[in-house]
Amino acid sequence: MEKEFCTAVVLAGGSGKRMGTKVHKQYLLMGGNPVIYYSLKAFQDSDLIDEIILVVGKGEEEYCRTEIVEKYQFSKVRKIVAGGSERYESVWNGIQAAEERGYIFIHDGARPFTDGAIIRRGYECVIETKACVAGMPSKDTIKVADEKDYVIDTPERKSLWIVQTPQVFEARLIRRAYSMLMAEKDITVTDDAMVVERMLEYPVKMYRGSYENIKITTPEDLDVAEVFLKK
Repeated sequence: MEKEFCTAVVLAGGSGKRMGTKVHKQYLLMGGNPVIYYSLKAFQDSDLIDEIILVVGKGEEEYCRTEIVEKYQFSKVRKIVAGGSERYESVWNGIQAAEERGYIFIHDGARPFTDGAIIRRGYECVIETKACVAGMPSKDTIKVADEKDYVIDTPERKSLWIVQTPQVFEARLIRRAYSMLMAEKDITVTDDAMVVERMLEYPVKMYRGSYENIKITTPEDLDVAEVFLKK
């Protein structure tokens, strides 16, 4: 079977408020390289990815071009676009800049441990399903609490997954879902799968990411990431 065209939309526009640093979390050094370097390298090195759209904070386009893309020779980065004030706006900007064919991998640049195996599992899954999301079964019991923090439900753990990225979709499907979302006035979505689920009522399948595919959000995450890098 001939390989389908694949675009990676990598989000690097987070402010990193919970990190407690002036430097945005995606530019913090980890193992001598910026956090965003590792995500971009994974997609650059994958033979499945044809182009990368890098979505950055407004005003950071030139910095990313010179200090990230050109410095590390990420030749698959075809466009650098400014993100919006919310994640869904940044994703929409990235989707609009991508080729309207094949499949789109949407990935948080603050997840440095995605790799070729995860990318390939996503590709194999999206070919069958048109919509899939990386994740791992929850190791912990999850409680649902009310507004006063009292437990109101304990879902069965075997049905619970920790959601990660890449989230992978047929390009036309995710573009249609997001165009519908942008026309809505009351928007509450926390990931791309929710957009497809709510706007199109289309089923989304989970595929295995990795327990090491963590998101760098707090200083503790950076400490854990350094341990993973040393491995």
